Amino acid sequence: MSTRHFLDTNILLYSISRAPDEASKCERAISLLDEDGGALSVQVLQEFYVQATRTTRADPLPHEIATGLIHAWMRFPVQDVTASILTQALELKAKHGFSYWDSAIIAAARALGCRELYSEDMSHGREVEGVLIIDPFLS
Repeated sequence: MSTRHFLDTNILLYSISRAPDEASKCERAISLLDEDGGALSVQVLQEFYVQATRTTRADPLPHEIATGLIHAWMRFPVQDVTASILTQALELKAKHGFSYWDSAIIAAARALGCRELYSEDMSHGREVEGVLIIDPFLS
C-alpha cells in the first residue's frame, strides 16, 4: 500500500507566504513539503506559478525564484495532464459535484496511487474514489 500523499496548490502557495496571519500555515506547508512521499501534478505546478508570480499578488515571486521552486518540487512524482486524467476528472465532476479543476486534482492523486490529498479547498474528511481529503491546517 502506498504512503504517497498528494499536495494541492494551496500547500505550495502557503509555503511561500510572508503574511503574518499565515505564519502557522506557512510552517505546516513547509513541513509537508519536507516529508517524503509527496506527489504533485503538472496542473498544481502550473497553478502555483500563475498565482505566485501574478503582479496583483502582495508579494509576487520573480520568474526565476518561482521556476526554481518548481524544479525543486519536481523531486516528487508529478502526474502529467493526460486524456485519461481529463476523462476521469469529467467523471468525478459528474459523480461527486466537485469543480472540474478539483476533480482533475483528485484524478491525478488517484493516478499516482495517493491515499491522501492535502488541500484546504476541498471537503475535509471526505473520501472520493479511495482518496481521503485532509485539510492539514485544521487544529
